[in-house]
Amino acid sequence: MRRPILSAAFALSLGVLPALAEMPEGVSHFTLENGLEAVLIEDHRAPIVVQMLWYKIGSADEEPGKTGLAHYLEHLMFKGTDTVEAGEFSKTVTANGGMDNAFTSYDYTTYFQRIAADRLPMIMEMEADRMANLQIGEDDWQAERQVVLEERAQRTDSDPSALFGEERQATLYYNHPYGRPVIGWRDEMEGLTREDAIGWYNQHYSPDQAVLIIAGDVTPERARELAQRYYGAIPAKGEAGPRMRPQEPVQRSPRRMEMQDPRVPQPVLTRSFIAPERNAGDQDQAAALTVLAELLGGSMQTSYLGRELALPGKALWVNAGYDGLAVDPTNFSILMVPAEGMDRNKAEAELDKALAAFVEKGPDARDLERVKTRIRAARIYARDSAHGRAYDYGQGLATGLTIEDVNDWPDILSQVTAEDVTAAARELLNSKAVVTGWLLPADPETAEAQPVRAEEIARPPGRPDRAAETNEVQK
Repeated sequence: MRRPILSAAFALSLGVLPALAEMPEGVSHFTLENGLEAVLIEDHRAPIVVQMLWYKIGSADEEPGKTGLAHYLEHLMFKGTDTVEAGEFSKTVTANGGMDNAFTSYDYTTYFQRIAADRLPMIMEMEADRMANLQIGEDDWQAERQVVLEERAQRTDSDPSALFGEERQATLYYNHPYGRPVIGWRDEMEGLTREDAIGWYNQHYSPDQAVLIIAGDVTPERARELAQRYYGAIPAKGEAGPRMRPQEPVQRSPRRMEMQDPRVPQPVLTRSFIAPERNAGDQDQAAALTVLAELLGGSMQTSYLGRELALPGKALWVNAGYDGLAVDPTNFSILMVPAEGMDRNKAEAELDKALAAFVEKGPDARDLERVKTRIRAARIYARDSAHGRAYDYGQGLATGLTIEDVNDWPDILSQVTAEDVTAAARELLNSKAVVTGWLLPADPETAEAQPVRAEEIARPPGRPDRAAETNEVQK
C-alpha cells in the first residue's frame, strides 16, 4: 500500500511543491522553508524514536592543511550553547533513558539520539539549539583538540591495519581529498584552532545544508509540527553552493605498495580500484558493482573467491567490498590472506587467475540468484531497525541522492543481470586506477613462522569498503 508524500495544502505551507512520486508506506518527506530536508519513518512497534541530523559536509570538504577539522568540530558540538552547559547534552539524554553519539565521514557529519518517544521534543529542541547557538569556550577547544589527537593515537597510530589503510587510500587518489584520512594527519590536527572550528561551523552548519531523519513511534503530523517548531525558525546561513572539490585526473599507471610492521601476524594482500559512486537518477552501474562484490567475496563458504581460493587451501581469508554511497568516485577492494608459507608472487598469480576466469565465464546463474535473494532479505530484515532505515535515508540524501533514488535502490539491485555484472567486472579489473598493496610482518622471510590470530582473520586489516571505521569516525 502506498500513499502520497504530502497533501498539496501542507506541502505548499512548507514552501515546497507537492511531490509527484509516491513513498513507501509509513515514510513521509518534506522540506521546511529554510531548506531543511526531513524524512519521517513511522514505526509504532515500540515507544522509541530515533533522531538523526545529517550535515552535508565532511572531511573531503576541508581545505588543504586543515585535515581533521570536520571531526574536530563534531567533538566541539557537545560543548554547549547559550542555554546548555558543556557536556550537558549527552548527560541529559542519558538521564532520560536514551543514548546519543555522532560520526564524521568524507561526505557528511551526523548526530543522533535514540530515546523514548515522549522525549522527542526535548532532543529536537537541544539539537536545533546547537545548530544555531553553539558556544566554544577558550578552554574547550584546546582540551578537545587533545582528545581527537589521542583518538588518532588509539585508533590509527596503534593499529597497523589502520595505518596501512591510510597509506593505501593516500596512494589510490592522486588529487581527490578522499586520499586524506577523515580523522586528519597528526601534524595538521595539532595546528587546528578555535577560529578554524568556529569558521567551519558558521559556514556549514545551516538548515539548508542538513537532512533531518525521524524514525519511530511518532505520527507524520506530530513530526512535522515539531520540526517546524524547533528547526523552522533557524535562518539559512546564505545560499548553499555546490561542493567544489579537487577531482581525480585520469590515472594511467597501476601502483604497488607495501608496509611492514612487527605487529602484523600474517601477510595480507589488498587490491583497491577507484570505482563509480551511486548518482541521482543513475544507479545501475553502482548496483552491478554491489552485486559483484557479494559474488566475489560476500561469503567465505559460497562466494566465488571463497570457493576458488579459500576452500582449496590457497587462502586463509578472501573478501570484496564496495560502498557506492559517496559524493565522488569511491573504491572497490579485494582482500586476500594467502595460505601460510605461500610465496607472494604465487598468491597474486592465484588471485589473478581466479579473477580472469570470472570475467571470462561470468557469474553462475545460481550464485547470482542467491546473492540477489540475500540482498533482498537483508533489505527486509533492515526494516526491523528504525535506526537502520534512518541511516539508509540519511546517508543517501547526504551524498546527493533523491528520496526516489533511495526508494528505488532495492528494485534496481533486483534487476541486475549476469551481463551487467560481467561488464562491471571487466571494466573494473582492467582499470589502471588500481593499487596493489601488501601488509607484511617485519621480516617477510619468516612470515610463515608467525602465528595467525583468529581475530585478525575475522577482521582483516584494511577493511575494503569505504564505510570502514577509518572512513567514519565516531565521537
